[in-house]
Amino acid sequence: MSLADIDLTNADAYVPGVPHEWFSRLREEAPVYWHPDEASDNGGFWAVTSYEHCATVNRDWQTFSSMKGAVYLWDIPEAELEQQRMLMLNMDPPLHTRYRLLVNKGFTPRMVAAMEETMRERTREILDRVAEQGECDFVVDVAAELPLQVIADLMGVPQEDRHKIFDWSNRMIGGEDPEYALTEEDRAMASMELYAYSSELAAKRRLDPHQDLISVLTHAEVEGEVLTDLEIDLFFLLLAVAGNETTRNLISHGVIALHDNPVQLAKLRADRSLMGPAIDEMLRWGTPVMNFRRTATHDTELGGQAIKAGDKVVFWHISANRDASMFADPFTFDITRNPNDHMAFGSGGPHYCLGANLAKMEIRVMFEELLDRFPEFEITGDCPRLRSSFINGIKHIPLRVS
Repeated sequence: MSLADIDLTNADAYVPGVPHEWFSRLREEAPVYWHPDEASDNGGFWAVTSYEHCATVNRDWQTFSSMKGAVYLWDIPEAELEQQRMLMLNMDPPLHTRYRLLVNKGFTPRMVAAMEETMRERTREILDRVAEQGECDFVVDVAAELPLQVIADLMGVPQEDRHKIFDWSNRMIGGEDPEYALTEEDRAMASMELYAYSSELAAKRRLDPHQDLISVLTHAEVEGEVLTDLEIDLFFLLLAVAGNETTRNLISHGVIALHDNPVQLAKLRADRSLMGPAIDEMLRWGTPVMNFRRTATHDTELGGQAIKAGDKVVFWHISANRDASMFADPFTFDITRNPNDHMAFGSGGPHYCLGANLAKMEIRVMFEELLDRFPEFEITGDCPRLRSSFINGIKHIPLRVS
């Protein structure tokens, strides 16, 4: 295999599993590699695969911008780009910082800690239903349910509407996968339905504020101005998708990793003080978001390569988290790994994941309750993966419990 045979944009390549052999080859031979891509406006992009260089691109927002071309592997038409730049994910400081401080009001450690009791009750109810049946689709019935219920509580969405969020996010994020969305029109329709729901909810909260994030946003100001309906809709989209897809997939990867590594599972059952490092290892191992894109703001150099202003630069968290220069024996799942400076939430800097504390709590509560509830669990069939070069997703896990 030559480097020319590698095609990181091919969604089909991720269906059997993450093509780690490609990333290993790139880290060894060309950690900053010009990757040809006919679909890119300028004929390709820089694929950044080593931990060191991924961290540099992620942190140096002045050189590598989120706003100029948004953060996705694919290019967005200029007409759509202006709206995408209103999404906090696609902002640079100082505007990004102002919006982040605004949304952070819903993610303070005190607010997250206050959610734990309700989160634990909801988790037990989810697992009770599984226990009654003796088997389940772990992704749909368990891994998706807790994040959906938590994000609904956080945003003020009635619980009876939470599966609408599940459907919309599947159709938007799973757009490359025929199980979720066959056409670009279907993906666009999911966005429109989500925006319409968000607008209706925001209108209600303006008249009758509750203790939820949408109420905060409808009464918040940025530089003396209240947020527009579109800005609130975009916040709703970001929180609905980011709070649902990522945690769902991480919990799914975690249960597969423990099932496939019974010695590690036994260690965790015997010593619950290992739950913290086990969660970090699940995050390193599963890495739900595989990459983000930046755009070079000026001519620069990275890894000995001359990068020109306007070049697309894509850094791959999924590769950085298997970098042997950073992680000893990186292809071994080890819940005692220490240190474990994984990049699943980013690598510090202004774009570090806003919901990291909330996600870690959801994962911890889920696995504590799962291990308490079921002395044994068994995956009984194939676990089909999402067809995507962006999200490291698991669609279904047939699970039998005792």
